[in-house]
Amino acid sequence: MKKYMSAEFAALKNKEHLTILAIESSCDETAISVVLDGRTVLSNIVSSQIEIHRRFGGVVPEIASRNHLMAISNLYDEALKEAKIKPEDIDAIAVTYGAGLMGALLVGVNFAKGLSYALQKPLIAVNHVHGHIASNYISHPDLQPPFLCLMVSGGHTALLKISDYNKFKLLGSTVDDAAGEAFDKVARVLGLPYPGGPEIDKLAKEGKNNIKFTVSNSLKDTLNFSFSGIKTAVINYVHKLEQRGEEICTADVARSFEESVTDELSEKAIRAMKMTNQNKIVIAGGVGANSMLQAKLAKKCKECGAKLYAPVLKYCTDNAAMIGSAAYYYIRKGMGLADLGLTAMPNIDL
Repeated sequence: MKKYMSAEFAALKNKEHLTILAIESSCDETAISVVLDGRTVLSNIVSSQIEIHRRFGGVVPEIASRNHLMAISNLYDEALKEAKIKPEDIDAIAVTYGAGLMGALLVGVNFAKGLSYALQKPLIAVNHVHGHIASNYISHPDLQPPFLCLMVSGGHTALLKISDYNKFKLLGSTVDDAAGEAFDKVARVLGLPYPGGPEIDKLAKEGKNNIKFTVSNSLKDTLNFSFSGIKTAVINYVHKLEQRGEEICTADVARSFEESVTDELSEKAIRAMKMTNQNKIVIAGGVGANSMLQAKLAKKCKECGAKLYAPVLKYCTDNAAMIGSAAYYYIRKGMGLADLGLTAMPNIDL
């Protein structure tokens, strides 16, 4: 336990209600939220940089950091105003310290440290992935562990057994590209704007599943994922048609790619759920908003008598409310307290 604010932190563990101000700046969204008792969102202010980065076809780290700096102070004021609270009403300051872009993370971490010092409130360091899992607690007030979690985002693809709010067991993960990364790269080769995932999902509805794109068979007997091969197959297919001067049906490419990826994700999620004797699957991460993935998992869960949970759309992508929710369960467990030496961690364990 850190000495910094340790007495104040200890007092929070058994406090009846906790009001947490949370900060998220891991990539291209600056977000600040006020969350009550881990499930009630009093405010959730998000400043998205999508339009800024779209012209570059992806996130430019230096530009992301600069825009976080410009936005974060105003977002703090807006979050307090929307929540109808004063700074002294806050019980703790929570912040994403990893994983993510180093410069982007540092903006949020340093702002949080400044608030913690100025307001004399405990500082809680939150794992970004734990935040995505916790987003379901906001969307589904009835949801409680244990459950099987399918984590699918631009940086992570993993299957986790969640035994308790802060007890995670990694069952399988990507050995190369994350699902979201593959979606973005395929979207780029198809000439679709950033972010690619939603664009492919939309375009796929107009296409046919008539092109054979398959994921790696080398991992079929495991719970690990590999999407590098199918991404390369799509790129090679498109380039070959371009070289021949043949017409490319981008909708068919998008549909065939998405069908294969979501088959792999949904089939392994169901297998992992059965292996761990769970009856609930929770989707977490930005790719969790994919309509085909949700539909396939919903169908498979219904067939085997399981229940599917996914965050509402605004909590699928990066936001600070999910960080505030995760921090609540950290505090209740007596974990997460950081001091003013906290720094950003681009890569951390799930």
